[in-house]
Amino acid sequence: MPLTSRIAGAVVAVLALSACSTGPAATSSPESTSSGAASPAGSSAPAADAFPVTVTHALGEAVIETEPTRIATIGWTDHETLVSLGVVPVGAVKITWGGNSEGSTDWFDAAVADLGGEQPTRYDDSAGAPIEEIVALEPDLILATNSGLTQEEYDTLSKVAPVVAYPEAPWSTAWQDSLELVGQAVGRSDKAAEVEAETTALLEDAGAQYPEIAGTSAAWIWFAAADYSKFGVYSATDARPRFLDAVGFETPAVVTELSDGAPGQFSVDVSAERAAEFDADVLVFYTDDSVRLEDIQAAPLIQDLPALQSGAFVASGDPQLALPLSSPTPLSIPVAVEKFLPLLAEAAAKVQ
Repeated sequence: MPLTSRIAGAVVAVLALSACSTGPAATSSPESTSSGAASPAGSSAPAADAFPVTVTHALGEAVIETEPTRIATIGWTDHETLVSLGVVPVGAVKITWGGNSEGSTDWFDAAVADLGGEQPTRYDDSAGAPIEEIVALEPDLILATNSGLTQEEYDTLSKVAPVVAYPEAPWSTAWQDSLELVGQAVGRSDKAAEVEAETTALLEDAGAQYPEIAGTSAAWIWFAAADYSKFGVYSATDARPRFLDAVGFETPAVVTELSDGAPGQFSVDVSAERAAEFDADVLVFYTDDSVRLEDIQAAPLIQDLPALQSGAFVASGDPQLALPLSSPTPLSIPVAVEKFLPLLAEAAAKVQ
């Protein structure tokens, strides 16, 4: 049977079940009655007047009549944002880059345990939104505030439950905006504001502990395997440069110029011929088996990057260490502050 037919059948089945069910049976998954809980021990409670609520986003509106009890998430941050508000989802995307052996993250697992909740069902999103797996969980709310959800996927999932998508563009939602949207959707806006204030203060205080950062510019770039004729620069709208800004680094003029010239893009390609004029004091980039530091340093033209020559760079070869910066949440930011910020400060100290 074609995939679209199977999805349509699953949607119809869930809608029919929802229309006929009342009481506890309506909140139980057909495969498991304990795949997660919306309000485990130690969680926060929604505001008394929180529902009904309408959440507006780029793909439409989500009308949430009552407190959701079975929440599925899409994207690599919504489940963590939700747990930071004291709510555990029943379903979440499997973390295949930077995750642990269970397709999760250590900081998420610890937070769920602290809440007395159970781990969500994990599904793979490598081929797009895992619609069938989400439908099978019978969610009453779907969160996709920092995802690549398409209009077609949104329209299909909206037949199952209210869907809260991103506010502007796919994969470009700031953690603060995700927190606000998720807080609205689950009736915990006050809690979301509290978490944002605490996390922002953590970032500011952490950056202030490293005086070498002040007045230093930093850029996050990337290289493609076996192609050093160019390099990519993450634009000002991406989460990685936003983290650098949040801890006190300045944005290089060249990054601002590239970002302004490519609105809506999270990354911009730059010819290696411009390497010598790329004047960021500090550079941060990924390395792995196919993109090795020694190859980057030996590549013609690329080796002319000023920060590469001065040694003022962080070459991150540990995805678990870099994930909190590429997909920051109130749960992962403390990990980045503890483990990654010292590396950035060490690089800043090398600036002449």
